[in-house]
Amino acid sequence: MPSLESQTLSPSATAAAPPRWWRWPWDAVATFGAFAYWGVAGLLITAISFPLILFLPAATAKKLGRGMLHRAFRIFVRYLKVTDLVQSDLRSLDKLKNEAGPVIIAPNHTSLWDAVFVISKLPQPICIMKESILCNPFLGGGARLAGYIPNGSSSRMIKDAAQALHEGGQLLLFPEGTRTRRDARWINPLGGGCALIARKAGVPVRPVFIRSNTRFLEKGWPLWKKPEFPIRLSIELGDPVTPLEHESAHEFTKRLEEIFEQNLSRAHKLRREVEESAV
Repeated sequence: MPSLESQTLSPSATAAAPPRWWRWPWDAVATFGAFAYWGVAGLLITAISFPLILFLPAATAKKLGRGMLHRAFRIFVRYLKVTDLVQSDLRSLDKLKNEAGPVIIAPNHTSLWDAVFVISKLPQPICIMKESILCNPFLGGGARLAGYIPNGSSSRMIKDAAQALHEGGQLLLFPEGTRTRRDARWINPLGGGCALIARKAGVPVRPVFIRSNTRFLEKGWPLWKKPEFPIRLSIELGDPVTPLEHESAHEFTKRLEEIFEQNLSRAHKLRREVEESAV
């Protein structure tokens, strides 16, 4: 029997389906369950994280925290599939589990929950995140325990990220720096942080191309606005991109940006649509 992931984005699945009378109440209950899961799981992880930070050796605490968030995200993604809120194809990321050596994993940032899907497939990733998340009662405790790197100070962020990569880690970093703006055709202009870290650590970058049939939770999406379910999501792992010997950080950033634009603009059933207000 084929796996759920292999069924989710078949051409028949992506075709417009007739409305079903039970879809709205089911979606409402399932969405409430998703919020309830994060309300409970987030607070529970935060509650147990601070004692572990105080009493465990740093390396042990980080390993435990990263594994804990990976499992929490994995359960959440499975819940979204079982309830048919999200039909996702994440198989491409399986290649990273057996990849030898440190690497920067660099997805485009379509939605608030992009990191959840990526981390759900990676047992021990290091994540660069907004500094404000450290104060979030639902995510801050787990992020501190996992040793995630805040983006507050650029120089400190680059130093900490390069050190984590030298220790053999897989670093998750969104090179856009923030979610793709509504008026952006494919992606925002990339920041230079990804290139600077890749050059300093001497590691390749693996671009990740995220596509969806909705702009749910993109920058500017109101939290109260309901999307059309099921949401369809595709995550595709790109080939490694390594800084060249005499290539500046700016030149590498532009080369990486061109790779994203070339891939995201090609024909695909989930290719980003231009909003009428942006035309």
